Amino acid sequence: MSEFKRLARKLVHRGRIINVYQDSMLTPSGDTVSYDIVEHKGAASMVAVDDEGKILMVRQYRTAIQKESLELPAGGINPGEDTKTCAMRELEEETGYRPLHAKHLIDVYTSVGFCNEKIYLYYTNQLVPSKQNLDEDEYVNVERYTLNELVQMIKEGKIEDSKTVAGIFTYKSIMGL
Repeated sequence: MSEFKRLARKLVHRGRIINVYQDSMLTPSGDTVSYDIVEHKGAASMVAVDDEGKILMVRQYRTAIQKESLELPAGGINPGEDTKTCAMRELEEETGYRPLHAKHLIDVYTSVGFCNEKIYLYYTNQLVPSKQNLDEDEYVNVERYTLNELVQMIKEGKIEDSKTVAGIFTYKSIMGL
């Protein structure tokens, strides 16, 4: 397949978390087309399993979908921060539990049709109680579920978040459960 070539890029919006661009692209057939692209700094997430074998989840309202969402703890990567450190930091901030270690599971792009956001997913099963430290605009409830309960909620459409679906099924596959 011939390659696409970017002819021009225009910044449409600079945000706190994302930038939005309009790209003018030359297609392999020679046509010029326009794409709206969301640029994201990246994020990391954690499948955290407590001493009872339950997975820590966060429930929060998501303005983009106008409803609450049950998700794995996650957050944006700070400048200069590695992805594992980010996943561990976000888990502690959102749940009040500090992981003693983390193992890499999988990396996923959330929506390749218009966005470059990549989320790095990790796993831990060694947690120590700490303190929740939410951002001023975060309102999070921490919940715990068995793996089977989460798989069933995904199948029933009660969990729709892509990083959570990928993280839960990857964890299930790797652990042979």
